[in-house]
Amino acid sequence: MTSLLPQNSDGCPYLLLAPMEGLGDRAFRRAMAALGGVDETCTEFMRVPSNAHVQSLAKRYHVHETAPIPQAAQLMGSDPELMAAMAYEVAQRGALRIDLNCGCPSNTVTGKGAGSSLLKEPEHLNKVATAMVQAVSIPVTAKLRSGFEDTSLFKENLLAAQESGIRFLTLHPRTKVEGYGPPANWALIAEAKQLLKIPVVGNGDILCVEDALNMLKQTHCDALMIGRGSVMNPFIFHEIKAHFAGTPFQRNWESFLVFLKTFVEGIPADMTLRGQINKLKQLMGFLFKGNAWLLERRQSILTASYAHPSALLEAVLPLYQQSGLFL
Repeated sequence: MTSLLPQNSDGCPYLLLAPMEGLGDRAFRRAMAALGGVDETCTEFMRVPSNAHVQSLAKRYHVHETAPIPQAAQLMGSDPELMAAMAYEVAQRGALRIDLNCGCPSNTVTGKGAGSSLLKEPEHLNKVATAMVQAVSIPVTAKLRSGFEDTSLFKENLLAAQESGIRFLTLHPRTKVEGYGPPANWALIAEAKQLLKIPVVGNGDILCVEDALNMLKQTHCDALMIGRGSVMNPFIFHEIKAHFAGTPFQRNWESFLVFLKTFVEGIPADMTLRGQINKLKQLMGFLFKGNAWLLERRQSILTASYAHPSALLEAVLPLYQQSGLFL
């Protein structure tokens, strides 16, 4: 394993927060950093269109956004020269790692040849990744799905990415067409691990400690990346580390309040009041999925009207205290 993916103490693998469009925004990343447990965060993808002015786009990246937890930058685009230029500009802003998005399933993205559309042409995927690797001295990595419509080019895409010089590869084992529907096919992560010489990060359907352990056992992947599982349970990284340390872990109410406070403070001030409320509702929609008692009350919370984000918090915090999640 490279030093880029060190193990934690007690043999716990390196734990990364997944870049998530619409979910893993600045507010959520900062909230997760305030809660702690995760080893590295990553921005949502920064789109690099064909008419990109990379110097301006790169200003969206702020290296200290989740300090003291390091934050990588994910780029998405299909033009090798522009992606290389963007990688250079982001590196100049202090990024520790740059990730190439080869997995976003959004039709507005794939229709322009970016995201998971790169999986249609392994040669072009290689060109984009190679250009980025050659443009910077910091590590470049890639996050792939298992294919576009099917897995017929699975091995070709993996090898094309590796041959570009990327330092590690993250695999979400669903195709673009599958979206988030069927269970993630962890057997493909195991196959990638056997095929590649670079480290492989496993991603997909890690919702609890048991899922994390099962993925490690079934795939032998080098590290874990967690996305939606962390939105449902922000303490999941702490829980995984506690398991490897052999120590009990209890979710702390005060830490949870800090998480929520940091999230609300991170919602853009120029967002409309309705937008702010809906942003908080989005988070609550996921948090309520993480507990059966809360799940029964999820719909009533999400469909109710609130005058302000604070009113929504006033409604949900008593429910959380009754949920049994906290002592």
